[in-house]
Amino acid sequence: MAELPSTLHLTSHPICLRILGPSVYEDEKQRTWVHLVMETGGVLQVLLHQEDIPSGYMPLTTSPLTSSTMPLMWTIQPGNQYLDSMGPFWRIVRHVKEKGLEKMILDLKEDS
Repeated sequence: MAELPSTLHLTSHPICLRILGPSVYEDEKQRTWVHLVMETGGVLQVLLHQEDIPSGYMPLTTSPLTSSTMPLMWTIQPGNQYLDSMGPFWRIVRHVKEKGLEKMILDLKEDS
């Protein structure tokens, strides 16, 4: 019997991600996503991973960029990208499901 792959590449992305608290977004299905902001080779990236967060608990951010510098909302757009509430577009670099949890990497598009 063939083994299932441990990483599934996803093409169905959250329609909307709204800020819920420090470092936490919530999608339209009330799933919570923790974010971490990184700069890789001069490109601003956001790593989002879906994580069930107990009600009333909000993790502390370890990122130098806090939620105050992050958009209040991202909405999916055609062409594998999100438009944030401040105007820029973010390209979906990778969206996978590993061991039952989703992870997504977004790059800030330079021409935004």
